[in-house]
Amino acid sequence: MLPAVKDYRDLARRRLSRFAFDYLDGGAEDGQALARNLAAFERVLFSPRILRDVAEVDAGVEVFGRRQAMPMLVGPTGLNGLYWPRAEEVLARAAHAAGVPFVLSTASTSLIEDVRAASDGELWLQLYVQQDRRIAQDMMRRARAAGFTTLMLTVDTVVHGKRDHDVRNGFRLPVPITPRLAADLLRHPRWCLRMLRQGGAPRLVNLARSAGLGTGLAAQAAAMSRQMDRSLAWSDVAWLRAHWAGPVVVKGVLSVEDVREARRQGLDGVVLSNHGGRQLGSAPSALELLPEAVAAAGPLALFVDGGVRRGSDIAKARALGATAVLLGRAPLYGLAARGPAGVAEVLALLRDEFEITLRLLGQTRAQDLDARALRPDSLERLRGL
Repeated sequence: MLPAVKDYRDLARRRLSRFAFDYLDGGAEDGQALARNLAAFERVLFSPRILRDVAEVDAGVEVFGRRQAMPMLVGPTGLNGLYWPRAEEVLARAAHAAGVPFVLSTASTSLIEDVRAASDGELWLQLYVQQDRRIAQDMMRRARAAGFTTLMLTVDTVVHGKRDHDVRNGFRLPVPITPRLAADLLRHPRWCLRMLRQGGAPRLVNLARSAGLGTGLAAQAAAMSRQMDRSLAWSDVAWLRAHWAGPVVVKGVLSVEDVREARRQGLDGVVLSNHGGRQLGSAPSALELLPEAVAAAGPLALFVDGGVRRGSDIAKARALGATAVLLGRAPLYGLAARGPAGVAEVLALLRDEFEITLRLLGQTRAQDLDARALRPDSLERLRGL
């Protein structure tokens, strides 16, 4: 096991082709939102208590009536086949072993049914809605049949954010072979061999099956981007409920007003998220918004993502009022660096750091973490970001 998540990131950078690593690691525009996500956690400081019995600590929490080992989920990320073959199946198995849910993206490169076959753990479905809503309806049907428990509707991608790194690298789907890309690939022969063994570029297989598309990546990518349903509105929550009986969470919320609206609409939770800093360059971080969102959320479950790199970050989010965090890049760094072992190591590392943080705070139960674990000026420091 490497010392920290950043070490897995460094190893992933060396092992992936440049365009694949930039797709994983990059943010929108000049990377302001991505940097803000990381900086927000640095601003929050603890107020540890001493001489408390912390011989035993309980890192577990309850989410939607289910007990899980830590206040974290392995969140939805797309095109993971760029980093390792059958990536979502690997991620789902690792999440189950760590005792936390795995959220499968619409843009996954493994089928819903194959992910379920690979893991007996709790699975959630992240949903994008295309103009032809029969595609989303079919994905929900398939996920229900496979025993997925929770639906996570992502709402902050009506268009793709401006990602300069993808433009510089000429990255699009299907990936065009240029002299620059050929030179990049020659520098990463092991990565190329893995891609060849899985049949070349990863495919958006779930979208293709539910849309009735062929194996052509160009058509699949078009269905994912240009055919997004830009008319989707709050009034469509009823449509979702008609096709999904379990908890429904909306992901991509960045205003207190939308938290209140989600509550009025009878949703079960929201994910405060700027999409990992990949959509709107001048968006706030989820952590900045969290204290205000807690006051507006009432019974809603509140999740945050973006910038979680340490177990202490999970403790900070929980202390500020989050139900749990979603992990995006962190497990993918492990996957790209060391395959299945790397994912398991990153999740174990975060748990170890989280339990260390609990003990050093004088806390014995993650469920009880609240603002008393933080310095009183942490909220002011966070607002001053």
